[in-house]
Amino acid sequence: MKLAILTAGAVLLVCGAAAAQPAKPKTTVICLDVSGNRLPALCNVPGSLLDKSEYLCRCGSQGMPTDVEICPAGVKAPAESLELDRARSALLKGKPFSLVGASFKGQPMCVEARDPLNGR
Repeated sequence: MKLAILTAGAVLLVCGAAAAQPAKPKTTVICLDVSGNRLPALCNVPGSLLDKSEYLCRCGSQGMPTDVEICPAGVKAPAESLELDRARSALLKGKPFSLVGASFKGQPMCVEARDPLNGR
């Protein structure tokens, strides 16, 4: 009986510690030019419609690959605008190749997940 209680307590302790760990944001790669304007990225994806992960993304000769968060459920990506381009450009001067954790007008600077059915 004591062993069962100790085992249950250890399982709860491990589960609680795992739940307390912050989840890493899911990221993808976008391509930006020097002004912060978004360019298309070419990504290799799995053949399954269920697996939306991206294995390798690359940019053309003019684009700079930049890591960015994928918007969580219920959060919409900021609309593309000149103001957003300038904000991205300014952020990349301090921390090149990553916009993870950045925000724009109080919301995360994220992108919507690509949909393999729509080719985005």
